[in-house]
Amino acid sequence: MKTIFVTGGAKRIGKAIVELFSSNGWKVLIHYNNSRTDAEELADSINSKQPETAFTVQGDLDKADEVNNIISKVDDLTETIDLLVNNASTFYPTPIDDISEDHWEKLIGSNLKGPMFLIKGLKQKLKESNGSIINITDTNLSKGVANYSIYSAAKAGLEAITKGLARELAPEIKVNAIAPGAMLEPPDVTWTEEQKNKVIDSIPLKRMGSEKDIAEAVRFLADSDYITGQIIKVDGGRSL
Repeated sequence: MKTIFVTGGAKRIGKAIVELFSSNGWKVLIHYNNSRTDAEELADSINSKQPETAFTVQGDLDKADEVNNIISKVDDLTETIDLLVNNASTFYPTPIDDISEDHWEKLIGSNLKGPMFLIKGLKQKLKESNGSIINITDTNLSKGVANYSIYSAAKAGLEAITKGLARELAPEIKVNAIAPGAMLEPPDVTWTEEQKNKVIDSIPLKRMGSEKDIAEAVRFLADSDYITGQIIKVDGGRSL
C-alpha cells in the first residue's frame, strides 16, 4: 500500500487530496495544526471504511521543534512515503506600512520554511520509494498582488525550491508544484455575488475551479514517471 502525507490535510484542498488518494487505496497521513476536530473526523470516516489506513499528525510548521516532531511522528507511522504534498498555507494581507517581524515569521514559516525542512527530514523515505514531492503554490505570483508581498515572496520561494530540488533530488525523487487559481474564497471570507462574478469574468473558462481539480492534478503528477521541476497552473486560464 502506498502512503501519502498531506500537510494541511484536514480541510479544503488538503481534504480533497486525502479523500481522493484514500479512495484509490493509499494510506493517508493527515497533518493539521489547529483543525484537530476536522482531522480526526476525516480520519475516522476513512477508517470506518478502510480500517487503519488514515492517521493524523499535529504540528505547527512555523516552529522548527514542531517540524522535527512531525517528522518523528511520520517516522513512527510509516516505513516509506510515496508522496509528500506541501499544501498547508497561511494567507493574509500585509500592507508595507503594517509589516512586522511576526508577519514575516508566520508567512515564511508555513509557506516556505516548513516545507523545506519537511522535505529535508523525509527525503530518505521518499528516496527509498522513488517518490514524489508536490508543493502547492499560487497562480497569481506571475502578476503580483498588492498588499500580499510576504505571502507572495514565500510562495515564489516555494516555486524556486521546487525547481532546485528537482535537480538535486533526481533521479530518485520527482519534485513538482501546482499553482491553483480561483478555487475558494480565502479562509473565513465569503464573497458577494458581485465579487464572485468579477473573478469569474477574468477566467477564460468562465467558472470557478474546485478542490477536486487540484486533487486530480496531484494524482496526475504522482502517476507520471517523467515530469519533474514543473509548475502546473490549474486556474482555468486566468494567468494567460
